[in-house]
Amino acid sequence: MYRVLTICGPTASGKTALAVELAEKLDGEIVSADSQQCYRGLDAGTAKPTPQERARAPHHLLDVADPEEQLDAARFVQLADAAIADIGKRGKRAIVAGGTGLWIRALLRGLLDAPGASPEFRAAVREEFEALGVPALHARLRAVDPAAAARILPNDRVRIERALEVHALSGRPLSDLQREHRFAQARYQALIWFLDPPREVLRARIEARTRRMFADGSLRRETEWLLARGATKALKIIGYGECAEALQTGDWAAAEERTNARTRQYAKRQRSWFAKDAGASLQWPFDALRLCEQAAGWYEGAPR
Repeated sequence: MYRVLTICGPTASGKTALAVELAEKLDGEIVSADSQQCYRGLDAGTAKPTPQERARAPHHLLDVADPEEQLDAARFVQLADAAIADIGKRGKRAIVAGGTGLWIRALLRGLLDAPGASPEFRAAVREEFEALGVPALHARLRAVDPAAAARILPNDRVRIERALEVHALSGRPLSDLQREHRFAQARYQALIWFLDPPREVLRARIEARTRRMFADGSLRRETEWLLARGATKALKIIGYGECAEALQTGDWAAAEERTNARTRQYAKRQRSWFAKDAGASLQWPFDALRLCEQAAGWYEGAPR
């Protein structure tokens, strides 16, 4: 069983920089666990590793799908398993880095045995959403799976839809399946580091990154590229929808502020997830040299 160092945390917490530093020093390669950086052409808006960072350390699972495609946790696990095996066979060390908690959980502890997606069911649910709104969907979920409804925010349409879908296709509540599975299957020996900077530090880093994306025009160019190819699904990713609206209204200040607000909300959700799922957090500021020594010691004796 391969050992996998895993670096997780909220957006803008410094995961990429630390992963690159460690990969250089540990003869490692990075496997991205980011559900947005997997898409080709979405570089600035997803804070994808820069060409300079990619030159310093090999990266896997970036640019593996077009913006119109849907890459789910199951497909991610397939790709990540293949990348980790290839890294190990070449005598390198795998470092998983990203902020998509479900993907990391599925990779390290296995996937829930639940029904796959049903386009017909989702189409019907979305008709209901358009007619009645998300509160009606959440009320429906509360009736069939109170435990799932208690955990899922009333405005989280995607997770509400999935919970309803699982119940409709399997005849069982999603919460029951999760309780039985408990994501307890250890697929790798994992050392998990949760990067959790102080809130004021993270807020400043988010705002600085957003400011750069709008100031240098990179986010605008990527949004125009998406619009030109009709990839409207990708406009749901933070920043792109706001930029698309600004292209119509010309109100770039409002677009930047909405992007900041949504990114802060997203970071808050990520922190909550990893605080429960990843255990102890690393102390800020992160001491890369000390962490490298710690990781090197942990890797000793592991298959390479």
